[in-house]
Amino acid sequence: MEKYGLFVGLVTLDLIYLAESPPKNNQKIVAADYTVAAGGPATNAAVTFSHLGNQATVLGVVGCHPMTQLIKGDLANYKVEITDLDPTTQNVPPVSSIIVTQATGERAVISINAVKTQATRESIPSEVLQNLDQNVNIVLIDGHQMTVGNEIAQTAKARNIPVVIDGGSWKNGFDKVLSFVDYAICSANFHPPNCQTEDEVFTYLSGFGISHIAITHGQKPIRYLESGKAGFIDVPTVQAVDTLGAGDIFHGAFCHHILQESFTTALQQAADVAAFRCQFFGTRRWMHSQ
Repeated sequence: MEKYGLFVGLVTLDLIYLAESPPKNNQKIVAADYTVAAGGPATNAAVTFSHLGNQATVLGVVGCHPMTQLIKGDLANYKVEITDLDPTTQNVPPVSSIIVTQATGERAVISINAVKTQATRESIPSEVLQNLDQNVNIVLIDGHQMTVGNEIAQTAKARNIPVVIDGGSWKNGFDKVLSFVDYAICSANFHPPNCQTEDEVFTYLSGFGISHIAITHGQKPIRYLESGKAGFIDVPTVQAVDTLGAGDIFHGAFCHHILQESFTTALQQAADVAAFRCQFFGTRRWMHSQ
């Protein structure tokens, strides 16, 4: 049975190029391939969640600038709905330019995040909060719309809807959200205040009552803590063509699998999906190869 997920956070337009290497100063290079897609952690997770047979809505700022048609068209293609926190803004949407190195799959990114497009609690459509318990099975917060994410997480927690955070990096205000979180899925770059080691990160997050925590390390094993029990999960070994958005896709797959599997099984299956994605260029082509 399909589930419904609400993904709160950043919506960007990604311009993705495949090249031998990023350019040096004053150098022009010709890309071997390119693609354009909607991006952002919550957005890519929502696309993945939808691809795996569910319904997904992104809650973020999009607006009505002409460039947003590219975002809206891409998400419509993947059956992801948009609930716009500022539908009348004519500001240019955040744009990310990404160069993927052919030989390694590593990416170089320059972007504008959501710092200039922060929405308020009043921006949340009333029906979103009213319908949380009726239509939503899981919520993901990526931290790029922290005020909105806090409100959604608090409401979801009160209604026994599981809340997942994408802890790609520490963002101011996460400390207000964490007490409402059920699953903290973080990268090795997630460093809360005064946390220098991963043990300190686990201790910090556990202090908010989060019983399910995982830290990913790219192609290296995932380290997790489940109700005080620690362990590692191996990830598949693949020849990476492009690693862009692999973490986002991991989160979307986790949201799908955790609704039907145990924590460790959901982590393993999410790792399988993310590894498969890394064998294709861009954040979408992997979906057309299954």
